[in-house]
Amino acid sequence: MSASPIDLARPAARARPGLPRLSALPRPRLSLRLISPLVLLALWQITSSTGVLPERLLPSPATVAGTAVTLTADGTLIDAVTVSLQRAVIGFLAGAVAGLALALVAGLSRTGEGIVDPPMQMLRALPLFGLIPLFILWFGIGEIPKVILVAFGVLFPIYLNTYSGIRGVDARLAEVGQVLRLGRAALIRHIVLPGALPQTLVGLRQSLGVAWLALIVAEQVNASKGLGFMINDAREFLRIDIVVLGLLVYAILGLTTDALVRLLERRALSWRRGLVAT
Repeated sequence: MSASPIDLARPAARARPGLPRLSALPRPRLSLRLISPLVLLALWQITSSTGVLPERLLPSPATVAGTAVTLTADGTLIDAVTVSLQRAVIGFLAGAVAGLALALVAGLSRTGEGIVDPPMQMLRALPLFGLIPLFILWFGIGEIPKVILVAFGVLFPIYLNTYSGIRGVDARLAEVGQVLRLGRAALIRHIVLPGALPQTLVGLRQSLGVAWLALIVAEQVNASKGLGFMINDAREFLRIDIVVLGLLVYAILGLTTDALVRLLERRALSWRRGLVAT
């Protein structure tokens, strides 16, 4: 009785015990990921308390925490975070939807690639923050230019990674779909999109980082509310503790959204078997 392809593959897998599968290893615990931030926080507090790091240059964590409690109690911090989150969410969704749609058009069609990809590559080369004066002239100083700047920053990582993922799908999988007589829509749904998903999620993580960076800059240009306005207003009054607090909130929001994408990645790619570094 002849062995199946799966049985033939098993000895090769056993012959390389030094290359564990991703699913076979435990994921790092949350407590382990908190060690390095807590160590840095402790070093920051120690250097501030001993006078190595002057308060006039960088307030201690205790001072920043006290400022956070005060601004939270009077509603200033909560209002600023709410406004910034609203801008980030709207800009991110607009940029992500546009990036995915353009990547599908360019990735699934030679004609679409010829139409979409050249202008996208040209626009990608433009300096993002250099567009701020132009956006202000076009859309004024309200919410629209801030949201558009975030969307513009999100657009390109999503587009490039999704486009690359679609074009990187193994042609043999498409041949299998043709053998199974899948239509074009079914082929895209069951083969192309799942195959491009890992790259799309990478683009999603990159675009989130760009979104928060773009928002920081956008909110410090003619803004009347939000975290960026709070930081800019504190700079005028030399309130370094508020400036540091605002930056820390940006960092926490960025880490939180990245963690959500990592969770989505683990769930969406649970079928994938890969290797991890040792």
